[in-house]
Amino acid sequence: MSAVISTRGPQDAASGQGSPLVAGPAERPIAFGGAGNVALADFMSEVRGVAALLPDRPFAVNLCEDRYRFLVAFAAATVRGRVTLLPPSRTRAAIDEVRGHHPGSYCLGDIDGCGCGDIAPLPHYLRLPDALPRLAGQVPQVAGDATVAIGYTSGSTGVPKANLKTWGSFATSTAQNMAALEGLLPGEGTAHVVATVPPQHMYGMEMSVLLPLVGGVAVHAAKPFFPVDIATALAASPLPPLLVTTPVHLRALVGSGVALPPLAGIVASTAPLPAELARAAEAAFGCEVRELFGSTETCILARRRTAREEAWTLLPGVELQPQPDGTLVHAAHLAAPVALADIVELLPEGRFRLSGRQADLLEIAGKRASLADLTQRLLAIPGVCDAALLQLAPDASGVRRLAAAVVAPGLDEATVRAALRQAMDPVFLPRPLRLVPALPRNETGKLPRRALLELLAGA
Repeated sequence: MSAVISTRGPQDAASGQGSPLVAGPAERPIAFGGAGNVALADFMSEVRGVAALLPDRPFAVNLCEDRYRFLVAFAAATVRGRVTLLPPSRTRAAIDEVRGHHPGSYCLGDIDGCGCGDIAPLPHYLRLPDALPRLAGQVPQVAGDATVAIGYTSGSTGVPKANLKTWGSFATSTAQNMAALEGLLPGEGTAHVVATVPPQHMYGMEMSVLLPLVGGVAVHAAKPFFPVDIATALAASPLPPLLVTTPVHLRALVGSGVALPPLAGIVASTAPLPAELARAAEAAFGCEVRELFGSTETCILARRRTAREEAWTLLPGVELQPQPDGTLVHAAHLAAPVALADIVELLPEGRFRLSGRQADLLEIAGKRASLADLTQRLLAIPGVCDAALLQLAPDASGVRRLAAAVVAPGLDEATVRAALRQAMDPVFLPRPLRLVPALPRNETGKLPRRALLELLAGA
């Protein structure tokens, strides 16, 4: 029998019992930014107004660029019993593919066109008015078993997959996420959050949409990207805010030298956070950097202070059960166990250590290595700014060779290859190795496998 690590709580995500769409008193702030605070009562009046505009179609692709308007549109769709679709990206191809799986869907956004970079207009596209309409009424209850969102995986390991989310599962996972943030949020007053990750991503949905709705925090209305914009958004908070970001954005912040106001803390997810980057960020910004571990399939499962510890601590209500090809996740917010490709080593007191992914384990010419470890060796070469390794399909001899895309201004291919020969066994040297100006990372810093293969083919 497999070992099991457990911190399971008494909550039951399958319950059909309802809960309020938004928690807290009418006057508490749910959003803040350049236009000032938005009180919960004003937010709900705009939710009801937008809900009245929505067409009688069962699925909505929320493409809003403004985080507050995304929040209003998501809540309005939920009020109307509509399911919000969250494509793996906001490219036209990704949107069309998701809509193809959900007949009767439509798109709604807050800008002309759709923001997906396509000239041809999206069919069934509803643009929210600049001045959101308002209607009076009560805060509605949402059934726990009501499906409110379908999130798609990023496609970094293959084809994006759909994951159904109910209101009950979101409410339970948000309670777990509040536990994950313990010690970073103020004991008094409303906690304020600034997020750089898009709300369409599951991590962004959890930390910048569900936290304001269910967790009682206030979120900055915008989606700052550049370091100066992030600093400006943080400065708009009346209390030291929590910065919700990614390793890619965090590296840019540290490297920019831009001064940030006092922070309650920083949380990062969507990709592995190097310990040296976590330490550099803590030194630069004078606060704890907490890494969160999760997936679109499972939502956030665990946390760690990466600058000081390697092991992860599970959130309340989560169990891990190692399997031969990965890990089975049991959680209070999951209707059924979910299998992940991550391989874990169980530790005492609800902790575990990640040992990689089954797909990352390589065997070439009788020798074994980890794709993640080889990638770190490549990134450690002086002058390499960004890089990605992946294993190709078998060649005529049945060998699955590695390929690499490398961003290294000022270096040539021969120099990178020479450095790699000093860092790894020759059987794992990537062929081909391409120098490229940038990697096709999405908004959260992930690399869809299809886009990376296209980059290597065209380089």
